[in-house]
Amino acid sequence: MSALEPYVALRRPTGAGGRPVGGVDYLNPPGDPGFFGPDSLAWRIHANPIALAIGGVAAVILELAEPRVRTGVWEHSIFRTDPLTRMQRTGEATLITTYGPTKAAQARVDMVGRMHARVGGTTPEGQAYQAIEPELMTWVHVTASWGFLNAYHRHVAPLSRADQDRYYAEGARLGRAFGAPEPPGSVAEVEAWFGRMTDKLVPHPIIDEFLGIVSTTSPFGLAGRALQPLVVEAAIRLVPAEIARRLKLPVKPLRRAVAGPALGVLAQAARRAPGEITRQAFARMGRAVPRVL
Repeated sequence: MSALEPYVALRRPTGAGGRPVGGVDYLNPPGDPGFFGPDSLAWRIHANPIALAIGGVAAVILELAEPRVRTGVWEHSIFRTDPLTRMQRTGEATLITTYGPTKAAQARVDMVGRMHARVGGTTPEGQAYQAIEPELMTWVHVTASWGFLNAYHRHVAPLSRADQDRYYAEGARLGRAFGAPEPPGSVAEVEAWFGRMTDKLVPHPIIDEFLGIVSTTSPFGLAGRALQPLVVEAAIRLVPAEIARRLKLPVKPLRRAVAGPALGVLAQAARRAPGEITRQAFARMGRAVPRVL
């Protein structure tokens, strides 16, 4: 599963006719914590749509820089032809596995796993791949976790090193469920994975195409489309400097100067107004939503 924009569904727990998005009832069964639970850092970090937006785009940049992941995403998904639907599906999966009850979360993991099992082929450079290869599944898990955590740390609220380690350790269960056999459980282990993968990351026109698509596509209409270029600029800035240079990522200084303060204001507002899915998950656990997430 790619990490692309899971914030899309964050404030829409129901779809047409009031049916739960993804068929998930976030209010039931009472007392079921799902994969994480209300005391987890995932419930705090993933409640912030700005962190998820920035971190999700940064993660996909890193994923598309890996030739096997890039080929799998670009040749076996509808992203190029229907990016909005692709964003919504990925967002739905992220929210279900974070806030959904255990049975629903596991069902979504199983569905994604079946989809990945069918994905494979050969990159344009001649390298054979299967989506379920342990290295590829781990890299996707690492980039998503790293993106969400670091976007929250930079744009929402700073986290201690201990909390950062705890976030990665909490996410290991989900990483294993998605097919990463030994997901990293600390900042040091994530940094080791970046060191392992950096030499395999290469620039490619598909990355530029992706950035163009997410700069102009939003489920929130005109207001969302105005915000997207700032999200993309913040995501590019989030990518480690060495990798950003390696990938020749574009930098727009004026947009970058605006992005941080503007998105920071929105991120702080979102901390005090969590979406309905988050509120329903806390209610399922019989817990009040914290005043600030």
